Amino acid sequence: MYLKKGLWLMGLILLVGACEKSNPNFQEEAKNPEYFHRSMKQLSDVIVHDIFSPPVASRIYAYSSIAAYEALRPGFPDYQSLAGQINGLEPGPQPEAGQEYCFPLASLQAFLTVGRALIFSEEKMKAFEEELYAELGAINMPAEAWDRSIAYGDAVAKHILEWSAGDMYKQTRTFPKYSISEDPAHWQPTPPDYMDGIEPNWNKIRPLVLDSAAQFPPPPPTAFSTDMSSQFMKETMEVYEALKAETPAEHEERVAIAKFWDCNPYVSHHTGHVMYATKKITPGGHWVGITQIVSKKAGADMMKTVEAYTLTSIALFDAFISCWDEKYRSILIRPETVINRYIDENWRPTLQTPPFPEYTSGHSVISRAAATALTSIFGDNFQFTDTTEEEYGLPARTFNSFFEASDEAAVSRLYGGIHYKPAIYNGVAQGEKVGRFVVEHVKMKQQLSSN
Repeated sequence: MYLKKGLWLMGLILLVGACEKSNPNFQEEAKNPEYFHRSMKQLSDVIVHDIFSPPVASRIYAYSSIAAYEALRPGFPDYQSLAGQINGLEPGPQPEAGQEYCFPLASLQAFLTVGRALIFSEEKMKAFEEELYAELGAINMPAEAWDRSIAYGDAVAKHILEWSAGDMYKQTRTFPKYSISEDPAHWQPTPPDYMDGIEPNWNKIRPLVLDSAAQFPPPPPTAFSTDMSSQFMKETMEVYEALKAETPAEHEERVAIAKFWDCNPYVSHHTGHVMYATKKITPGGHWVGITQIVSKKAGADMMKTVEAYTLTSIALFDAFISCWDEKYRSILIRPETVINRYIDENWRPTLQTPPFPEYTSGHSVISRAAATALTSIFGDNFQFTDTTEEEYGLPARTFNSFFEASDEAAVSRLYGGIHYKPAIYNGVAQGEKVGRFVVEHVKMKQQLSSN
């Protein structure tokens, strides 16, 4: 184990402070959930910087959040471990009886350690950690409690990372890329970059709660046909005409909805011979941002805040696995390709088409799963204003419930020109099944005895 420069400096501060009177309220001050919100935001920022794909980003959020939860839980007797509830997770290290710990500090240490191990830009996480721990050092907790808590956080992080290594992620990095099919019904890479299909083997990743990637298969997509009177071509024309509206205001609203929920981590722009890219938050990252917003609005303490992030991240992780299982089973062609080939070669979607098969809609699946998780914690009809996209130049939008937000995220893909309707409404149903299964099988609070 190496000694971080920031921790060495903090240890020195604590040793000097030990000669003075320790802060008797350090435990309460360390429970400020803002420390965790800032840590999660830093992780999201690094995920954007490193351009992780949506499925991979969901993996980073899930394991980091689970580590935070497991390290924080011993300080809150009403909560129980996820060991035995999540696939393959065995009981981890336990705090030493009779010793003083600061579990919020241990939780931050576990979260940052796991997060740093799963991203590329480690130096960005290290710099944030040093800044955060300098602030926490000003609380003036006893040096022994600090050191013991950091060590416990490290032990939990090690346990979670060892468990995560068995999920097949590393092995899938070496699997073959998706081979382009000559079948006219099958997905083809789309403009402007004609990228390879992203994560064709994601259904090999071990789910966290689902029994398997194929547990909740949606009905098959509409059969491909080039007959303009066929159901498939009717659905294609719905995409082609999705922005047609009775009034300019309605048209503008549909475009605004599409752009608000775009969440494409890498959008390329081509002007003549010049190409540049913009980076944005992933769809899962958007729902992580919503989790921050609603946790703050609800006045959630640190334990409930970490609970919300963890359950939402678990739902997102399994929803991506379920969705990607279907994407590379049906391998359905995107509307952009069909429209350009058979209807209008000059048509372009409002949003850049993501590089993977069409069915089902990832936004529809993961948004409904996340909404189901958040509703189980904060209740239905929880009104909130979603400011997640403001930093990307998009105005906030207000929703009366998590399900209302997930419905808008789903239909945004029609307005964006990248999904047929069946991918949307069948995706919503698929995501709700995943979300309900997660909520029913992951119990964080201790079950009260009836005796």
